[in-house]
Amino acid sequence: MRKRKNIHVKSLMEVVLTYSALILVSGIFFFPVLWLILASFSKSGSIYDFKGFFPSSYSARTYRQLFTDIEMYNYPVWLKNTLFVSAFSCVLGTILVILTAYTMSRFRFWMRKPLMKATLVLSMFPGFMTMTAVYLIMVNFGLINNLWSLVLIYAAGAPMSYLVQKGYFDTINHSIYEAARIDGATNPVIFIKMTLPLSKPILVYTALTSFAWPWSDFILPNLLLKNRDLWTVAVGLTHMGETEFARFAAGAIFIAVPIVILYFALSKFLVAGVSDGAVKG
Repeated sequence: MRKRKNIHVKSLMEVVLTYSALILVSGIFFFPVLWLILASFSKSGSIYDFKGFFPSSYSARTYRQLFTDIEMYNYPVWLKNTLFVSAFSCVLGTILVILTAYTMSRFRFWMRKPLMKATLVLSMFPGFMTMTAVYLIMVNFGLINNLWSLVLIYAAGAPMSYLVQKGYFDTINHSIYEAARIDGATNPVIFIKMTLPLSKPILVYTALTSFAWPWSDFILPNLLLKNRDLWTVAVGLTHMGETEFARFAAGAIFIAVPIVILYFALSKFLVAGVSDGAVKG
C-alpha cells in the first residue's frame, strides 16, 4: 500500500514539474509576441515613448495607417510582392521537391547514392554562403530588381530538402506499384493516379514549407531588390525608422497571422508528413 502511494506521489510530482516547465517555457516565448502586439497599438508610434516594456498610450490608428499612409511605406504593394513570390515559389518548389523525392525513392540508377550523399553534405552549409555567387549570376542574367529572380532561386533551392519527402515515399508499399505495373500502368500514371492520392500529408507539408520560406525571408530579397516598389514585406519593414516602430510591429503582426492560421489549420497534415517521412532515410 505504501509503495503504491509513493508511486502515485512520484507520478504527481513528475506531472507538476513537467507542466511547470512547459508553462515557464511558453511564457518565455509568449512574452515577446505579447510585447510586439501591444507595441503595434502604440499611439505615438515611437519606441522612445514606451514606459518600460509597454507603450504609454494605445490606439488602433497604426493599422489604418499601414494601408492608407503609403507615400513613404507602401505596405500594400510590399504585401502583394510577397504574396506573388511566395505563391509561385510554392507551386514550382513543391513540384520540384516531390519529383526529386519520388525519383530518389522509387528508382535505382547509377550515381543515386553519391547524389544523395552530396546533397546531404551541401545542405549542411548555410544558404548565405552562396549569396555573392547568386548576386553575380543574377547581375549577368539581368535579373536584379525582378521578382521572378527570387521565384527561380527559391524554387531551384527547394529540391535540396527532399529527404523528408523521400522518407515518406519509402513508406508506401511497393507491392502497390508492382500490381499497377502488371495491369499495364506506366510510370507517369502510377505517380499521378496512385502515389499522389496517397501522399496528401507530405504534399501539404511541402507546399506549406515552400510557401513559408519566401514569405518571411529577408536576406535574398534585400540583396536582389533595390527598387522600393519591388520590396517584400520583410525588406520594407526593416527600412522603417525608429519613430515608426508601431507601424513596424503592426506590419510584422499582420504578415505573421496568415502563416499561423495555415499552420494551425493544416497541423494534422504537418505532423503526419514529418513523422512518416522520418521513418526511413
